[in-house]
Amino acid sequence: MPGDAYTQHNEEAKQVWDAYRTGRPVRVPVRYCTDTRFFLLNEETNPQGITFEQYSTDAETMMQAQLHNQEWRALNVALCCDDQAGPPQQYEVTVDLQRYFDAAFFGAEVLFRPGQTPDVRPLLAGDRKNLLFDQGLPDPLTGGIFAQAHRLYDAMAERVAHGLTFRGCPVTVTPFGLDTDGPLTVATNLRGAELYSDLYEDPEYVHHLLDLIVAGTIARIKAHRRFFGLPEVSAAWFYADDAVAMVSGEMVREFVLPAHRRLKQALTTAEHIGIHLCGDATRHFRLFRDEMGVYSFDTGFPVDHGWLRRELGPEVEIAGGVRVQVLQAGSPEEVTAEARRILQSGVMEGGRFILQEANDVAPGTPLRNLAAMYEAARIYGRYE
Repeated sequence: MPGDAYTQHNEEAKQVWDAYRTGRPVRVPVRYCTDTRFFLLNEETNPQGITFEQYSTDAETMMQAQLHNQEWRALNVALCCDDQAGPPQQYEVTVDLQRYFDAAFFGAEVLFRPGQTPDVRPLLAGDRKNLLFDQGLPDPLTGGIFAQAHRLYDAMAERVAHGLTFRGCPVTVTPFGLDTDGPLTVATNLRGAELYSDLYEDPEYVHHLLDLIVAGTIARIKAHRRFFGLPEVSAAWFYADDAVAMVSGEMVREFVLPAHRRLKQALTTAEHIGIHLCGDATRHFRLFRDEMGVYSFDTGFPVDHGWLRRELGPEVEIAGGVRVQVLQAGSPEEVTAEARRILQSGVMEGGRFILQEANDVAPGTPLRNLAAMYEAARIYGRYE
């Protein structure tokens, strides 16, 4: 595209985000999450056919994939949302452990299945349920998969220190190991489906397991904050725990909230925090607002956006939108209609709504559908 087209887009996007962040929104901002799966499982963006195993175990492959993906996103996806678009002036690489990192930190085996994102084999399945209690906590820096992660990081840091550039632009390497997918989700990955029988048949075991996971997670995050020269306790906190969609409110109160409170108390001074909860979890959102101080919700599907706004009030940030199946396989007209329906549901009340996919743009999603959702926001997402 000509440079002035990027300039015009970027000026509008900056204006939209600046207005949103100062509490005087002019329209709903739009953003998209295009994770590694979007790029590696797309023939257009991965013509070499790089596998997740190759990507996850070789520093040079990981770096080159990330660099090309950043460029492709900046020249394509960025024009379909309120990102800054155009040829990047600088690039970043990092150790990308996907969503297996929490369980693999505790020693779960990583599985690479063709055509799928990496997963883990439940470490505590069957009569191995007490294995971690016997072994104790892993080393907070190099436990489990993090030994390999630090080898990848050292290789990346060495390349960057020797002047790595991409398209003539500087490259930096960024920290990793600073977040978590949430205690119940980690427990599910470690124990498998048996965890949900344990909740009824052996609740003391579940409490014990969650305590161990929280202790290990806090130690890991603090150790990596120190390693990267960051404060041990941060001024902001955003995390996730998708597995809460599978349990009742009573179980959230008994098992989940105590674990989450320990994370919050240990890792941040923030009163108001953010969380990603996808799946059918909105029935728990008010509880998380009131008990955890969550005032920013990153949602998935299914979500009744109008009801959720009424449930949480105008001051809570909600991010969500058109489900990924519609974005991937629907027509631009269908995407526009669904985006319009969401925007006119009442979710915009208070000016704290971000329109995005629900949840994570799927491989093979056509840019024309991302553009259709963006244009819908520009038409139907304006504030008077």
